[in-house]
Amino acid sequence: MDWTEVKIEVNADDIDRAAAIANMAVPYGIYIEDYRNLEEETWEIANIDLIDEGLLQKDRTKGYIHLYIPKEENPPEAVAFLSERCNAAGIPHTIDDLTACKNEDWENNWKAFFKPLPVGERLLIQPLWIEDVDNPQNRAVLRIEPGLAFGTGGHHTTRLCLEMLERYLTPGCAVLDTGCGSGILSIAALLLGAGKAVGVDIDELAVKTAKENGKLNGFTEPQYTVLQGNLADKVTGLYDVVVANIVADVIMLFAKDVGRFMKEDAVFITSGIIDTREEEVKTALIANGFVILERIEQKGWVCFACRKAKA
Repeated sequence: MDWTEVKIEVNADDIDRAAAIANMAVPYGIYIEDYRNLEEETWEIANIDLIDEGLLQKDRTKGYIHLYIPKEENPPEAVAFLSERCNAAGIPHTIDDLTACKNEDWENNWKAFFKPLPVGERLLIQPLWIEDVDNPQNRAVLRIEPGLAFGTGGHHTTRLCLEMLERYLTPGCAVLDTGCGSGILSIAALLLGAGKAVGVDIDELAVKTAKENGKLNGFTEPQYTVLQGNLADKVTGLYDVVVANIVADVIMLFAKDVGRFMKEDAVFITSGIIDTREEEVKTALIANGFVILERIEQKGWVCFACRKAKA
């Protein structure tokens, strides 16, 4: 498949808002260059050789969002939408000329930015192409090849969901991962002790990637099932934990239906919520009968853990 690469330059302070807009337009094939906290984030994982010297020379005042759009999905139209939304949000930006590229170009271009990453207290995310990983804390290792699907563990929302999963999973529980992307959350749940996980994504390529990542980590059907569908329209059964790392508008829509898939006392973990939309999402959750158990935040992104209120 041929793809068109689009590169958007914004001021560093606007990266998160611009990325949220980009994810609405192109919910796959995206990576972000953000060097604002490079030294701080490297220090947090100092036992891993994260950076090469070239990255240290990057401009900390700018950020870059790279999108990869299939040619049949009209890249110029997507770019026009992005520019219009950025203008409406007051985000100064420039967009480079569109560049044609092949699948393998997209798959390889971003790998320089994805290194082994410890998350929470118990997980270590290991890219498939890196063989030797220092793991002195003996964390559970999640091996992953994201391919063209969202979910490397590098985005704040993914890390927030992973941390919440550590807190609320119980041994042998059943987990539903809605909008699973690469499968990172549902596979992590299995590594953390879940007995069964189901991932759902509307994108065929994400479903294929999640299944392959499951196999890489030793999980196949019936323990790990991945379905293609919109939210939970193909899902049956009840779950102890439901996790959804999607966007605010979809979370508010899903809040109306997610209770149908939750056991009594089940926990709903959700992120993808930029802080400017936190109150909207919180209001929608409460209006649909949820009680907020916990809220955590990282770099302007919010994650909620909640439970259905008892009658």
